[in-house]
Amino acid sequence: MSTTPPLPDAQVPPPADAGTPAVTTTKEQPEPRSSTVLREILSSGWLVTVLAVVLALVLSGLLIAAADEEVQKAAGYFFSKPMDTISAAWDAVSSAYVALFHGAVYDPSKDTFAASIKPLTETMTTSVPLILAGLGLGIGFRAGLFNIGAQGQIILGAIGAGWVAFHLDLPPVLHLLVAMLAAAVAGGLWAGIAGFLKARTGAHEVIVTIMLNNIAIYLVAYLLTTSVLKNPGSTNPISPPVPGSAQYPALLGGQFRLHGGFVVAVLAAVFVWWLMSRSTIGFKFRAVGSNAHAARTAGISVNSSYVWVMVVAGALAGLGGSAQVLGTDKVLTADVAASFGFDAITVALLGRSKPLGTFFAGLLFGALRAGGFAMQARTGTPIDVVLVVQSLVVLFIAAPPLVRSVFHLPAPGSKRERTPRATTKEVAA
Repeated sequence: MSTTPPLPDAQVPPPADAGTPAVTTTKEQPEPRSSTVLREILSSGWLVTVLAVVLALVLSGLLIAAADEEVQKAAGYFFSKPMDTISAAWDAVSSAYVALFHGAVYDPSKDTFAASIKPLTETMTTSVPLILAGLGLGIGFRAGLFNIGAQGQIILGAIGAGWVAFHLDLPPVLHLLVAMLAAAVAGGLWAGIAGFLKARTGAHEVIVTIMLNNIAIYLVAYLLTTSVLKNPGSTNPISPPVPGSAQYPALLGGQFRLHGGFVVAVLAAVFVWWLMSRSTIGFKFRAVGSNAHAARTAGISVNSSYVWVMVVAGALAGLGGSAQVLGTDKVLTADVAASFGFDAITVALLGRSKPLGTFFAGLLFGALRAGGFAMQARTGTPIDVVLVVQSLVVLFIAAPPLVRSVFHLPAPGSKRERTPRATTKEVAA
């Protein structure tokens, strides 16, 4: 009598149950690698984020020391007097970072208290477009969209706000509100192009937003040479001054540049918190970002969510452009966006795309921008060091395992991974 050898555990068929209908499972389409990496970055802990900034400052300090002339001289006889090199390196790094602090937060060398806190107000002013654009990008990141078009959206917002300010004659409060609305609409529609193409054709938002950035840069340069935005009394590509009725009000008086745009940034952070945490639309955005296939199965229109995510993100970035034109510069130039749109990507990643984290990350990067010029003027440290700090922050934020390995931190979920798993026989039993 022949006997059939028993099947391995993995091939044992489940027992038949007449009362249970057979369920056929289908293999789910894998998510794009970019979405998986983005989710891993955003799920990193606060400690890893803080240590990433610390590590970036430490490595930048080594660069400052290596570029200092006194350190280079002392390094020539390092083996005979090593403490001279260490002392010179410490002096170079500490003086650079102290100057950075004085230029960004508080300068005790000034005669009056108002002059001493002016660096802090400059940090707050510089942070406004970073916070607004970072909040918009954070919404996209949490919805699974890697929107890097904030640069163009800031420019379009500045164009919309500037046109209303220059060409419409309205009462003071109404003029400002209409200009802000025009900035939000212009930025939202510009970003909506990428969302629409993503939804209808599957075009990747990274490629589309890069192209839209370039178009926006050349568009504002062209409009500043025409009667649409150019100042008739100037031969340079610059707009007329923004009339007082369309300007953001000064928060601390005329001696400071801090304006009402900072209040708008605070209100925008509260709005984004409510949108993503308390509203149905925000729930849909988060569901699409977590698993687009499951969201579609649950009845959520993924394509519609893509469009609205980009529109909201563009509207916030457009408000950042209005802050530059109507509050900080009070004039429109081709360099209105500077590098705010690209820096906002780092701000959103550093803040883990959460409103509170993005707000403080925007303040941090505003401090780096505001204090970098003081650091260069007082110590001769190249302003490019600030760019190095920002780049290193991006590197470490994008590689949480690297930060954990440097500081010997346990991997997330390591305790769960050490828990013994049940075998197939135990599950069957």
